[in-house]
Amino acid sequence: MAFKLPRNSLFAILLRSPWWISFAIAGALSLAATALLPEAYRVVGALSSLPFVIIGVMALRRQWSLPGEREIERTARLLSSMNWQQFAPLAQAALSKDGQVVREHRGPAADFILHDAQGCRLVMAKRWKSARLGVEALRELTEAFDAAGASAGVFIFLGEVTEPASRFATSNRIEIWGAAELAGRLRGKLPAE
Repeated sequence: MAFKLPRNSLFAILLRSPWWISFAIAGALSLAATALLPEAYRVVGALSSLPFVIIGVMALRRQWSLPGEREIERTARLLSSMNWQQFAPLAQAALSKDGQVVREHRGPAADFILHDAQGCRLVMAKRWKSARLGVEALRELTEAFDAAGASAGVFIFLGEVTEPASRFATSNRIEIWGAAELAGRLRGKLPAE
């Protein structure tokens, strides 16, 4: 049985936050312990910062290979200037990372079928340049799950995701891949500007 942190616990929030925040908290706790506790308890007080150091190392490890803001902006700019014939092979390359099998899907609700360790997922990519993502497009994708034998979906989208669409995606097992996800998955595969 794998241990999973509750989403809104302090350590789960710190894992999603920039890594240096955990180290700053650890440093502040150590300084406060050294300054405020009696000499006999200073070492024990300073050691109370150890969980924050561990979380900081874990967050740093997760965030080390993530793309920076410039790379994300460049990816969004390049991808939004492409037509479908240029974008489709890149979308397929982003999907086939880590040995995942990607096939084209013939249907209005999805463009690709992704087979990986998580099972079969439908992927909608043709609307990547739309300005806003609403619930209706996501609903179309979920309605196609059964016909394709899919258990979840991926929606590739560079624009603004509305709050209802975000909630709908979460409750219906749909991942929304934006510029940040695509920048990481397409690193070294994008054409020069």
